Amino acid sequence: MGEGATGPRDLSTQARWAVGKAARKREPRRIHAEWEPAPDRPDPVDILEEQAATREKDLLPIRYGRMLSSPFAFFRGGPAIMANDLAGTPTSGITVQVCGDAHLVNFGLFASPERDLVFDVNDFDETLPGPWEWDVKRLAASVAIAARQKGLGHDQQRAAAWLTVRGYREAMLDFAGLATIELWYLHMSSDQLNDIARRLEAEFGVKAPKLAPDRLEKIFARAKARNSLGALARLCRSDGTTVRLASRPPLLVPVRQLWAADDANRVAAGVQLAFDRYRASLGDDRRALLDQYEIVDMARKVVGVGSVGTRCFVVLMRGKSQDDVLFLQVKQAEESVLEPYLTGSGYQNHGRRVVAGQRLLQALSDEFLGWSTAPSGNDYYVRQLWDMKGEIDPAKLTPGGLGIYGALCGWTLARAHGRGGDEVAIAGYLGKSDTFDHAIADFAVTYADTNDRDHKKLAEAVDAGRLKAATNL
Repeated sequence: MGEGATGPRDLSTQARWAVGKAARKREPRRIHAEWEPAPDRPDPVDILEEQAATREKDLLPIRYGRMLSSPFAFFRGGPAIMANDLAGTPTSGITVQVCGDAHLVNFGLFASPERDLVFDVNDFDETLPGPWEWDVKRLAASVAIAARQKGLGHDQQRAAAWLTVRGYREAMLDFAGLATIELWYLHMSSDQLNDIARRLEAEFGVKAPKLAPDRLEKIFARAKARNSLGALARLCRSDGTTVRLASRPPLLVPVRQLWAADDANRVAAGVQLAFDRYRASLGDDRRALLDQYEIVDMARKVVGVGSVGTRCFVVLMRGKSQDDVLFLQVKQAEESVLEPYLTGSGYQNHGRRVVAGQRLLQALSDEFLGWSTAPSGNDYYVRQLWDMKGEIDPAKLTPGGLGIYGALCGWTLARAHGRGGDEVAIAGYLGKSDTFDHAIADFAVTYADTNDRDHKKLAEAVDAGRLKAATNL
């Protein structure tokens, strides 16, 4: 089970199911539909400003500008806002290792160690032991918000969210019947993604033309092209003899431009110490592989929406030749936004917290995944920058396709929760009826209303000069 996760693993399968079913009496499944902001709910802009206290000040306008661009972008950038809201919602009392930020865009494609494409959760900055319902509610709300952004009405928003939760529930019921080791090894390859999408279309009676096999093949091809050679072409420059990371401020700035020349030796020593600590977090075989590369260059890189302002670097490493390259992403790990409302992490290093959560919840994790602490005291986790990374853009999906994609994400989230919790107890709580599905769908649409109001408050703060926002970055 997950770090600090609890569940009746010492009971028989029947008893574990009974534990989940009994939880329905304490917290009926229909009660999850209820959502109303608390009277003392903090101003969402206040929450964003509190986060800004530990972030790079020159990058904050980029964060606010990206969040301002749409209600969905605001939702992506505001997991701390929703964490505060979820803390007051009912739960079954069954704890798992949660993703912590399970919205639609935090699912995607990447390479397995066998160099096949797999589809999985791909963001774990907020991972912590917590109520599984929180992940499901954030995922369903993201679907409703994405549907609303496409101009779909409330009924279609609700339908897409309902299909998402149905996908989660039915997958969890299936997983409860698997042998323990079967569930542990289970993953969604690109071929399986295609097969499951077709099965869901038939089962749900909806069509997803943007997820048709020929469309998916194009998405898979683009993902396979996002590798180290692709990053070399897009992120670097060459003078004919030397390859270095390009300078494209403020989104990509080589570290040699961030510090004065007299600080160069101190910075270089700090980078080497942090890298040595990262190396120590890897297994012996990964260390042997890493040792075949040398650091060539490093740059600060702006990534994502909610992460903007935290310290994130890309490291260019070279193997046997100029074209034999490896790009590592070194990303700052802070306290999870869930920690004020749950038992804190058992790990002193937040980078290790992220890595441990990722290894538990992902079926197949990055070979170079590790953690470190810089001399400054900041925690970091490390992974490959581009390793056949791909995504399915929800904005391009039809109404039916959005529901099918949500269900694919629901299937994936259920598999992750089964690895990091008790799939039998959760299945016992969910049951075979669609009571829970309807309740969460209602919650999702109602929360989308709250998100719209919060997005408007950010716009008002920018218009009033309280915050500065940089657009188109």
